[in-house]
Amino acid sequence: MSRVALVTGGSRGVGFGIARALVDDGWTTYVTSRKGSGPDGAVALACDHTDDESVAAVFEEISTTSGRLDLLVNNAWAAPRGFGGFSDPFWQRPVDDWDTLIGVGLRAHYVASVHAARMMTVAGSGLIANISSFGSRGHLHSVLYGMSKTALDKMAADMAVELDGTGVSAVSLWLGLIRTELLLSLGVEEFAGFSLARAEDPEFVGRVIARLASDPQLPGLSGRTLVTAELGEGYGIVNNDGAQPDSHRDAFGGGPLFPPPATPSAGRETSA
Repeated sequence: MSRVALVTGGSRGVGFGIARALVDDGWTTYVTSRKGSGPDGAVALACDHTDDESVAAVFEEISTTSGRLDLLVNNAWAAPRGFGGFSDPFWQRPVDDWDTLIGVGLRAHYVASVHAARMMTVAGSGLIANISSFGSRGHLHSVLYGMSKTALDKMAADMAVELDGTGVSAVSLWLGLIRTELLLSLGVEEFAGFSLARAEDPEFVGRVIARLASDPQLPGLSGRTLVTAELGEGYGIVNNDGAQPDSHRDAFGGGPLFPPPATPSAGRETSA
């Protein structure tokens, strides 16, 4: 029986590539977006992730049609109104930036996780994966962006505590620079100091998540924040062109990720 995944925010960019990789790997893949679009082979569902009833309807559809859910990828994100780039300091931005960067970038992930956990715990297996970033480690884009990503890491850690013994795992994933169509269209060789040649393809992230979901060591990784580039290297997964993406860990200070080490001597996490 085909494994079943839901990728929120899968109409373009990272979510689109993740969904496409899951479809290629044989998953029955659902994607959500406001307009109900997604990659070929995926089941695209229209969903407003600020509307709890709309989200509930997505999970009801999955339950009715597929009868199971093995993987939730929390990827939905929305830019603030009038957003033209992360250039202004927080005090020069409207306070309702909160409504998208936290309301969608954080709350929507929590709501989806609640519904996913209800299905997965009954089945006794599953993975909830939050798409986070190195914005948890250092300033990246904006205050609210960093707040939302840090909260996703903490959310995965605490969900793992309450999911312990259910067979369901929760992780947060730090992606590096992603070679989206938009970024590649700029015609540049580096972005924010990082090489595009060693950045991550969206499909690379999807292949990493698919492999993580079937990793027998997954229960031991539940609650952890993991770097997709490092997971990919450990799993032997490469970009579409065969290149190995770089980890940005050292560029953001190195050291262990989330949760904090229990002792000062705790070392760097392993990826597999």
